[in-house]
Amino acid sequence: MSDGTLSGQFLDAAIGLLRRVRDEEAGSVEAAGNVLADTVVRGGRLFAFGAGHSSLAAQDVVYRAGGLALMNLLAVPGAVGVDVMPATLGSALERVDGLASAVVDCSPLRAGDALVIISLSGRNALPVEMAQHARSLGVRVIGVTSVAYASETTSRHVSGTFLKDHCDVVLDSKIAVGDAELALDTVPAPFAPASTVVTAALLQAVMATAAGALAARGVEPPLLRSGNVDGGHEWNRQVFDKYGDRIFYRR
Repeated sequence: MSDGTLSGQFLDAAIGLLRRVRDEEAGSVEAAGNVLADTVVRGGRLFAFGAGHSSLAAQDVVYRAGGLALMNLLAVPGAVGVDVMPATLGSALERVDGLASAVVDCSPLRAGDALVIISLSGRNALPVEMAQHARSLGVRVIGVTSVAYASETTSRHVSGTFLKDHCDVVLDSKIAVGDAELALDTVPAPFAPASTVVTAALLQAVMATAAGALAARGVEPPLLRSGNVDGGHEWNRQVFDKYGDRIFYRR
């Protein structure tokens, strides 16, 4: 337990959430890992998307030491992280109808691929439409979201639905609406968000499951090694050569 400091309280809150997703989402993590493994075995490609801060967890599984080399970032210009000025433009783009379909149609996504979509609220047009359109093309969709938003907020998509309603597998991050773990009488707003910590951990659990599932089937997982260990670059070059037609971040 914490020593009562705000830092300790936050870390305790994050640890509590991680324990919850470990215990309550084990089945979904297993299912998501097997979707990725199935896709690899069948010759498909892997993609991840997140808007705003949700993009951080998506980027964490792309070109990652110890991660699957086939995981590619599906980027929506202006919506990846906070790389636009003003930063509020990124939030506005998440609410634009039609944008997701245009992005998917211009991307390498095709039937037989798998797409991880990360959206804390799952209520905006961009993630909902992306999941809908990708599935209509024969892409398997894994959603990472806080299911609580579906019961405590309203959808911003014309269908009135949420990301969770358009996924083959849903991973619930258990994050409370508002994404702030701490509060003080002397501070007018809640603070200390934990969604990035929990979502990144959830996705790494899925990646570990996928690697194990591939190995159990007698398939060597296409994993990358750190370029900062001896032999890492040579190892990665061989992986890139073998799977180059399914890796898009090197082009």
